[in-house]
Amino acid sequence: MTARPPFRADHVGSLLRPAVLRAARRDYAAGAISQEQLRAVEDDAIRDVVKMQKAVGLASATDGEFRRSSWHMDFIYALGGVSRSDERLHVKFHNLAGDLEFSPPGLQVDGRIRLDEPIFAEHFDFLKAHVDPGITAKLTIPSPSMVYYRGGRAAVSTEVYPDLEEFFADLSAAYAAQLAAMASRGCTYLQMDDTSLAYLNDPAQREMVARMGGDPDTLHLRNIATMNAALAGKPSDLTVTTHLCRGNFRSSWVASGGYEFVAEALFGQLAVDGFFLEFDDERSGGFEPLRFVPPGKRVVLGLVTTKRPELEDADALVRRIEEASRFVDVDQLCLSPQCGFSSTEEGNELTADEEMRKLELVVSVAERVWGR
Repeated sequence: MTARPPFRADHVGSLLRPAVLRAARRDYAAGAISQEQLRAVEDDAIRDVVKMQKAVGLASATDGEFRRSSWHMDFIYALGGVSRSDERLHVKFHNLAGDLEFSPPGLQVDGRIRLDEPIFAEHFDFLKAHVDPGITAKLTIPSPSMVYYRGGRAAVSTEVYPDLEEFFADLSAAYAAQLAAMASRGCTYLQMDDTSLAYLNDPAQREMVARMGGDPDTLHLRNIATMNAALAGKPSDLTVTTHLCRGNFRSSWVASGGYEFVAEALFGQLAVDGFFLEFDDERSGGFEPLRFVPPGKRVVLGLVTTKRPELEDADALVRRIEEASRFVDVDQLCLSPQCGFSSTEEGNELTADEEMRKLELVVSVAERVWGR
């Protein structure tokens, strides 16, 4: 395996919440248990899931995002200057059986964006204290793109930010402070999850951006620049990756389309150390966009789906890695599931045992291709 992340066998971050944890969250929301009681259940569940990740052979471990309701909004609402909106977002997800709607609360930027205190810092401290030597604790957070993508200019106060460039500058500064703060607490592996850079490959999503008054031809460049400004001063011992997702809610997705529209700028300009990319089915397109990946950058191929319980064929995964290596050196490649198993607390439509089998498969195929 590689000495520094991303690892040959890796995973995106979120994991299926155990039933006891989901019940505790419902009880807490209903006022039946205290925050301290909920925290105790979360602590126990995280200890168990850290052990599971070691048992399947992974070199990194997350807390499964067990203390969150969703992969991104818990973080975004904790930023200074951001508050919940009275309006709800309406996002249409798709699956093989049809469509379903996800309607989380929206957000509004009604103050200057700032980092009042490191977000998820105590979450990470607990995780780091419970991983065994040799296992790297990994923190996942949403990318800065997610603060702007769904609401667009309408969600950013024109009184606070008459010049939108000031908003992006403050956003980058807040993220830079977050990265520095987490590095100071011993974080060496951080992932910024991003849907915008994947969604923008879908013509329907670009049409949505245009209807919201944005420029669908350049928004990916704006998002890359914002992320790069946040990354400019990151500590040298902090590895930062990004995961590009087309939507993940109860085994459903939002967008389709290969990476070609964003590929040249994404791989050539974004200053992350590695890219977690979805390649689990035809919605993600082919491997041809990987021709833009420069030397020194790692690509984590998300070939094992988290949206269906059926276990992939190991020989077929090896062949797909070989196919990808036609466009980028095999030594720059790694393997992971295509997305998290539970981007929201509801989770995808598979069992904890099926989740384990998927992770074990990732590890065994990675060892077959790259050795131990």
